[in-house]
Amino acid sequence: MMSLVVHLKTVAHLRGKGDRIAKVTFRGLPLCSRVAENCEEVAHFNETFRWPIASRLDENEMLEIQVYNYSKVFSNRLVGTFCMVLQKVAEEGHLELTDTLIDDNNTSIKTSVTIDIKYQQMDGTMGMWSDGEFLDVPDDRDGMFSFETDSLLSGQSHGSRTSPGRSLQGSIPTFRKAGRGVFSAMKLGKTKSSKDDHKRGDEPAVLVMEDLDKKAMRLAGMLEPDTISMASVTAVTTNVSNKRSKPDIKMEPSSGRPVDYQISITVIEARQLIGLNMDPVVCVEVGDDKKYTSMKESTNCPYYNEYFVFDFHVPPDVMFDKVIKLSVIHSKNLLRSGTLVGTFKMDVGTVYSQPEHQFYHKWAILSDPDDITAGCKGYVKCDIAVVGKGDNIKTPHKANETDEDDIEGNLLLPEGIPAERQWARFYIKIHRAEGLPKMNTSIMANVKKAFIGENRDLVDPYVQVQFSGQKGKTSVQKSSYEPIWNEQVIFTEQFPPLCKRIKVQIRDSDKVNDVAIGTHFIDLRKISNDGDKGFLPTLGPAWVNMYGSTRQYTLMDEHQDLNDGLGEGVSFRARLLISVAVEILDTTSPEIICSTEVQVEPVSNISESATGKMEEFFLFGSFLEATMIDRKIGDKPINFEITIGNYGNQIDGVSKSSSVKKKKKEGENEEEENELIQNSSEDEDEEDGDLTSVSSTPPMKPFTTDRNYFHLPYFEKKPCVYIKSWWQDQRRRLYNSNMMDKIADKLEEGLNDVQEIIKTEKAFPERRLRGVLEELSVGCSRYVTLANKDVNLAGRTKLDRERVKSSMREMDSMGQQAKQIRTQVKKNTVKDKLRLVQNFLQRLRFLADEPQHCIPDVFIWMMSNNKRIAYARIPSKDILYSMVDEETGKDCGKVKAVFLKLPGKKGFGPNGWTVQVKLELYLWLGLNKNRKDFLNGLPNGFEEIKAPKTGPGLQSVPPVTLIYNMKQVFQLRAHMYQARSLFAADSSGLSDPFARVFFSAQSQVTEVLNETLCPTWDQLLVFDDVELFGEASELRDDPPIIVVEFYDQDTVGKAEFIGRTFAKPTIKMCDEPYGPPRFPPQLEYYQIYRGNSTAGELLAAFELLQIGQGGRADLPPLEGPTESERGPILPVPLGIRPVLSRYRIEVLFWGLRDLKRINLAQVDRPRVDIECAGRGVQSALIQNYKKNPNFSTLVKWFEVDLPENELLHPPLNIRVVDCRAFGRYILVGSHAVSTLRRFIYSPPDKSCNNWASAAKLMNGYMVLTNGCSHARSSPSYSSRTFSRPAGDIAVNLEAESPIRKMDTVVKLDAMSDAVVKVDMSEEESDKEKKKKKKKKKGGVEEEEETDERVLDWWSKYFASIETLKENLRAQEAAQAEAEEREDLEMVAEATDIRPEDLHLKGSKMKERFKEKKSFKDKKKSHAADGLEKRPLKARVDELMVYNKELEYEYGNFEDWLHTFNLYRGKAGDDDEHALDDDRIVGRFKGSLCMYKVPLSQEITREAGYDPNMGMFQSIPHNDPIRVLVRVFVVRATDLHPADINGKADPYVVIKLGKSEIKDKENYISKQLNPVFGKSFDIEATFPMESMLTVSVYDWDLVGTDDLIGETKIDLENRFYSKYRATCGIASNYSLHGYNIWRDPMKPSQILAKFCKEGKIDGPHYGPGGKVKVANRIFTGPTEIEDENGLKKQTEEHLALIVLNHWEEIPRVGCKLVPEHVETRPLLNLDKPGIEQGRIEMWVDMFPMDMPAPGPAIDISPRKPKRYELRVIIWNTDEVILEDDDYFTGEKSSDIFVRGWLKGQQEDKQDTDVHYHSLTGEGNFNWRFVFPFDYLMAEEKIVISKKESMFSWDETEYKIPPRLTLQVWDADHFSADDFLGAIELDLNRFPRGAKTAKQCTLDMIRNEQELPTISIFKQKRVKGWWPFVARDENDEMELTGKVEAELHLVTAEEAEKCPVGLGRNEPDPLEKPNRPDTSLMWFLGPLKSLRYFIWHNYRWLILKALGLILLLLMLGLFLYSIPGYLVKKILGA
Repeated sequence: MMSLVVHLKTVAHLRGKGDRIAKVTFRGLPLCSRVAENCEEVAHFNETFRWPIASRLDENEMLEIQVYNYSKVFSNRLVGTFCMVLQKVAEEGHLELTDTLIDDNNTSIKTSVTIDIKYQQMDGTMGMWSDGEFLDVPDDRDGMFSFETDSLLSGQSHGSRTSPGRSLQGSIPTFRKAGRGVFSAMKLGKTKSSKDDHKRGDEPAVLVMEDLDKKAMRLAGMLEPDTISMASVTAVTTNVSNKRSKPDIKMEPSSGRPVDYQISITVIEARQLIGLNMDPVVCVEVGDDKKYTSMKESTNCPYYNEYFVFDFHVPPDVMFDKVIKLSVIHSKNLLRSGTLVGTFKMDVGTVYSQPEHQFYHKWAILSDPDDITAGCKGYVKCDIAVVGKGDNIKTPHKANETDEDDIEGNLLLPEGIPAERQWARFYIKIHRAEGLPKMNTSIMANVKKAFIGENRDLVDPYVQVQFSGQKGKTSVQKSSYEPIWNEQVIFTEQFPPLCKRIKVQIRDSDKVNDVAIGTHFIDLRKISNDGDKGFLPTLGPAWVNMYGSTRQYTLMDEHQDLNDGLGEGVSFRARLLISVAVEILDTTSPEIICSTEVQVEPVSNISESATGKMEEFFLFGSFLEATMIDRKIGDKPINFEITIGNYGNQIDGVSKSSSVKKKKKEGENEEEENELIQNSSEDEDEEDGDLTSVSSTPPMKPFTTDRNYFHLPYFEKKPCVYIKSWWQDQRRRLYNSNMMDKIADKLEEGLNDVQEIIKTEKAFPERRLRGVLEELSVGCSRYVTLANKDVNLAGRTKLDRERVKSSMREMDSMGQQAKQIRTQVKKNTVKDKLRLVQNFLQRLRFLADEPQHCIPDVFIWMMSNNKRIAYARIPSKDILYSMVDEETGKDCGKVKAVFLKLPGKKGFGPNGWTVQVKLELYLWLGLNKNRKDFLNGLPNGFEEIKAPKTGPGLQSVPPVTLIYNMKQVFQLRAHMYQARSLFAADSSGLSDPFARVFFSAQSQVTEVLNETLCPTWDQLLVFDDVELFGEASELRDDPPIIVVEFYDQDTVGKAEFIGRTFAKPTIKMCDEPYGPPRFPPQLEYYQIYRGNSTAGELLAAFELLQIGQGGRADLPPLEGPTESERGPILPVPLGIRPVLSRYRIEVLFWGLRDLKRINLAQVDRPRVDIECAGRGVQSALIQNYKKNPNFSTLVKWFEVDLPENELLHPPLNIRVVDCRAFGRYILVGSHAVSTLRRFIYSPPDKSCNNWASAAKLMNGYMVLTNGCSHARSSPSYSSRTFSRPAGDIAVNLEAESPIRKMDTVVKLDAMSDAVVKVDMSEEESDKEKKKKKKKKKGGVEEEEETDERVLDWWSKYFASIETLKENLRAQEAAQAEAEEREDLEMVAEATDIRPEDLHLKGSKMKERFKEKKSFKDKKKSHAADGLEKRPLKARVDELMVYNKELEYEYGNFEDWLHTFNLYRGKAGDDDEHALDDDRIVGRFKGSLCMYKVPLSQEITREAGYDPNMGMFQSIPHNDPIRVLVRVFVVRATDLHPADINGKADPYVVIKLGKSEIKDKENYISKQLNPVFGKSFDIEATFPMESMLTVSVYDWDLVGTDDLIGETKIDLENRFYSKYRATCGIASNYSLHGYNIWRDPMKPSQILAKFCKEGKIDGPHYGPGGKVKVANRIFTGPTEIEDENGLKKQTEEHLALIVLNHWEEIPRVGCKLVPEHVETRPLLNLDKPGIEQGRIEMWVDMFPMDMPAPGPAIDISPRKPKRYELRVIIWNTDEVILEDDDYFTGEKSSDIFVRGWLKGQQEDKQDTDVHYHSLTGEGNFNWRFVFPFDYLMAEEKIVISKKESMFSWDETEYKIPPRLTLQVWDADHFSADDFLGAIELDLNRFPRGAKTAKQCTLDMIRNEQELPTISIFKQKRVKGWWPFVARDENDEMELTGKVEAELHLVTAEEAEKCPVGLGRNEPDPLEKPNRPDTSLMWFLGPLKSLRYFIWHNYRWLILKALGLILLLLMLGLFLYSIPGYLVKKILGA
């Protein structure tokens, strides 16, 4: 073994006196010296450090020594650094020198260091390196550092780029836990890295620390005796040394197991559908399920608002590959299928990966699959949500409707996908396959052979490719194990596609049914990159490997699912050579194929070398240990087989293909290399002679370990296997993958550490995070230097090149970001930054996954009796060897603990959890020519035994056995202290647990503790004479792992497995002292797993002590068993068990609720037993549970010794037993409080005068004596909470302020004394009012003052919802702004700008953010628009709308009364314990309080202290109390459809105790969003009836009604809560009207009661509207109006203001529940965990011994208001002309106008026909009258109609008020022709143009920009509007104009002045003045001829006339001129 040894002698010329410590770093592995104590000038270290190295020393590598001043308390301070390049050492092998150090600033200092360096090489190997044996040795192997260490490298530690004189600035913190904190974590073996540690004497914890900020720090947790850590999963998994790698913890394959999913799709409406006058239907398809909406007639913008739900129970992979398809079909009915308009496709996975797993109110773009040149065919607006188990969908608030009409801005596409998607062709080329299994029986083959005389291959393969819902198949190749297809399957799909995976499956064609041979999924995200330097999907040509069931053919294959790609394949099936390419189509080119049908075409063959050069690979494995073999397997001999591909597979590899045999005979062996056939070494003469593969170990009989497990006696002899195989050499891919994986592993481990530190509240998580980031950035830069090698190897595909480029870019930017974030990590930002860094981890894992496989995975099978029993699958990249350290697989040349599992479905559930066998396995895979290193990683001290075989040149044959002659003997001490939260395995809901500890081939058991889930065994298990093989020093660094299994003891039958955990022991060699810091070891928590789910924690410590020459006498002594009653059980020794101190635990016993029957008998006399750490207390007995389930004695207490360290506190057990006759006790149920932290009482801190620090429980729950804390208030509150200073504060509130309550946030320093005025001063509010008036005069926003009388409760409700949305928007905007600010800061830091300069440089900076901002800006502007657009609305009093349950906002109302669920029965075996709800058998109500015993006197001296109540003072009495419960149910939303038609007929049922109210007769027909608007009164007696159930049922005409969903509310906790949840406190007090005060107690009475109970001074009402409570002064109005408008004086407003600000009162203040509506999810037991809808409601409670409340407030749904819309069609103009005249070819139209409001069926009206318009002008003077019912608040028209003739009753629909006007051409004999239409939304439509000329297409095109009007405000509008239709190219064109007048009147007005339809009475319109030609031409032929000729040729005629006149004149002139001339001449 090569190594570098550094002997650090002295450090001289130090300044001052003190302790010094040195750190020596080489290849990134830092080793620390011991502390040299109290040295002055010179520190004598005299220590040797040794680094074993696997690759030779490069002359550019560096050695670095840092010297620190050591401090126990503060962080170490760097004295100086010494760096040298090891060039000389590499050449000469030895060097001694003394040199000076340099400090932080790179300047030399006096201090010098003396060292001696030796470089030992393997004997005589120096010369061998250059003889070309390693052709692929890359030349830049500088500075490899071992990735395995826990060290952190600093920025320049590697590489030749560091000049020798530079120092390394600021080394990085590594928490080297030398004095392991308890939690330090099992980080296996992380504790020591130095091999020479044992020379260190005992020193305190060493913390290698970055200490740039030189702040004083306490090593929190490092020095305390009892710190602890939750050894997280990484625990077992981290590692230091290079010999052993991590075991895998999770045992059960998670994929492949079916889960519940629900997909809900709401189709809201469609717009801009292409086509004229269509009857559209939307078809929704998910996978193979189809559902249709109803048909809307004659419209291309139909409104549906229909909700569909699809339920699935399938594995996640199958679910996410299903395709959701929305298609719009034109005129479908029972008889015909209709024509397809367009479709939209997306896979379920895309939806699930959206935030909240949903798209909400988004527009899907439709495209035509048969014509890809066509473009967009319309839009469908929908909501799509995918809910898995346990996801809850939050319905997002939606900003005002107008935002959604912006189609382009709300497309149904994931973030980052362009709106204009282009069409593309996806080419999947299938070349050939190899190594297929038999798919037929051999009998058939023999029969065939007899007949035909030829042996055929037994498989007929073809390939099927599936993508985005379409399938393509290649041809079938008959009888071939190595089929060659050379075909390509072509899909045409839009790009980027919304379907992520292509499924490629080899299938066997069979006459009966085709079966899959193997399946491979290609994830498009992994083979493309959408960045600006990205690339289109591309793959290969590359081989992909397929895995599935085992290869032997059986008719009924039990693991067939595996071949379909479900679950983890257990065996190699075949490999397939494929390639993928994508070509973007230019849809304009003429020769393009329009259809998207799948095509299959042949392609040319590809050359052999295209996939890489064939290389010979060598796989070596050695089995060091095989233990924990399941007893079920039986004691037949067992052997292990290793296979890679089909090589090594002896049972069912492939029989040789006949074709090959023929070739062999002809002497051709060029095919040899492609053969996937094992042992194909017939014709090889390689340098190592004939190396036959040995792929399995010799069979051996197992020995018994204990009653569950066997082991194999692999003691000194370790069997080995080796296999040669041939594969294309594509190692580079795997190397890059490995580098990223290692960076990711390291990052994950670091992040787990940081979380650990945060979780256990240790100090300085930020330093560890900085270290992690530093490590990450170094790793990234290292990757960038290494990745780009071997670029021009054979077989590099385009994807390889692109992946390397893009991953280098990613890694580079990640490294940069990491550096950057590192600078921003502060104590308060750790958690945020941690989240950011976790994204890096996902990115890395994503990048590391290599889509192009090369070498298949390695399978290890355990065989018994030649049957395959259990397997493990190891990715080949993990064991692949490389010369470069970072590229090597993480398990290559290392010993790994491997657990074999059962194949396929057998491995699900409990069977899969038992270990089949645990192997300690060593594997090495590499090129045959690099083989010489393959044994290097094994533990040293063995001899090789070769296979007995003769022949020359055998020195290089691998061994078949290793014999270890070095053996170390150890004693293992397992200190099993306790476990908590174990799995409940018995029907009692408890377990009888014991633990079994396995180490090597031994196992021991703890005692069984009965009836507990939190056993404290307190037992030491001693394993004597454990033999381990190998060198002592190696074992010390790398002990094998310990497995601890937990079982539940059953009286009959076998013990049941309930969990397992892994641990590594702390090791002491015989020459080390047993003392601190490592010994005695500390207790640590280990996470217990059961399958994939966690099942508790174990608190234990393990130490492994070497037994030297002196035998056991030298070991630290064991104390004998102390307690006689425990017999020979050894307790955990004193140094290890925690330090205890005395605590008192007080228990408040309130009552028991909802106890279920036990063994069919009712519980009658229950009692509660509380137990903690062996002590406990019993409650009083409840004499008659039915009559009164409360306890008579409220408070009891007991004292107990608990550990000082809170994290070690044992759980507290609550058990309820039923006392039956004859002294029998039956356990009813139990509950374990796993952590008592939240019940610890901390006394009030007198020194601090801030009220908030009054005494409180840990969790912000307060004990009553000293007042109460906040609830865990929601964001909606915390934004309003005030920090309270001491001293008086005045809060001034006026009732009529125009500003909202939300704006009154005041932030104060907690300590300042100030007077706060919340709200505005008088004059400001006046200004506001004036502003408002001004706006009225000038602005368009005409808003009439709301009349008090029209306001009702719903006005209040809708106003509140608006406010809620606004606040959410404001929050969103604030968040966007904060993000933006952070981005700017990041850039600022990167460019060294101080934030102050930001606004100067802002403009430049912003350029960079343009792209990033556009999205955020959109969010912000939405919010801003929302706020600006809102006209200042009339002040409506509001209530609080919570979009969750009320108790969620108030910490479950457990402010002093906690509810503990009692469990009984076996826990479910489901992954997440989702079924625990079924196990609840009742609830215990009470509370706990614990404190250290001598409690300070002050509390007990307080006035009125009742010693019986202990800490629970002033608690109300628990006698029965009668209460009036008033339940208000507002509405339900998104109910799960219960009927076949996809609807439900819901009604409400309310249950409380015995009483039940069914509101069955008021069911709401066919509605999924019913508005109930009902209140119900029930009288109840607490505590007997305290659980209120509100359910929604579906009414059915026949059969029973089905439950849709229900919600349960615990009224008792609400009733007694200090948050006063009995009746919400309104924001304003009024005596009448919609906001009338509901509570029988007036605000002043409530306030007085509160002050009295809280012992507070007040309330004192003063003059001038002031009130003083405690030391706060509030001001407010003092007058109130009664019904008659009279004003009178009142104090109620003042009292109410105090109540609304009650949380500001010192000591007792808390947020009181406001008047509210809560939203509760409805759940159904049949579909656990999935919401079935939500219900909005609230509950008021009034005690019956108080005055009765008034009548319930009326919340019945608003009745729609009756309106009549009168539309007068005056004229049309420029209507396009459709008909041609027979005789004259003249264009004309017979125009009429059609209009409707509700739908064509219901109320369409037509004008008369204006015949024969030749100009497109039409005159009508025709009136349409549309009566309708309208809901103002929701802006919807309400119509009731029967859905079909079979419907039982009418269904109510709500549709938007849209008036449709169409212009038609009437035909006598054929159907009328549609010419154009316009649709006006009556709430916002463009103002009509004044004249026909001004009426243009822009009125519709730019609808968004134009000002709009609402008919409901304007009442009467007249103008011109355009008619539009779409031409062939989908362009909008103007097809006419209409002059219309709209007049809206209410029903009353309509009655007063009625009008007639058409031109009828009353109020008739005059007849239109139509030209005569509008009559038929044969009636007046002359007239019409005149009209035709004149009409068409008038200009021609006029011109002709003019010309004739001109000619006449000219003629006359010519005619008469001679005469004139003569006259003139003659002068006559």
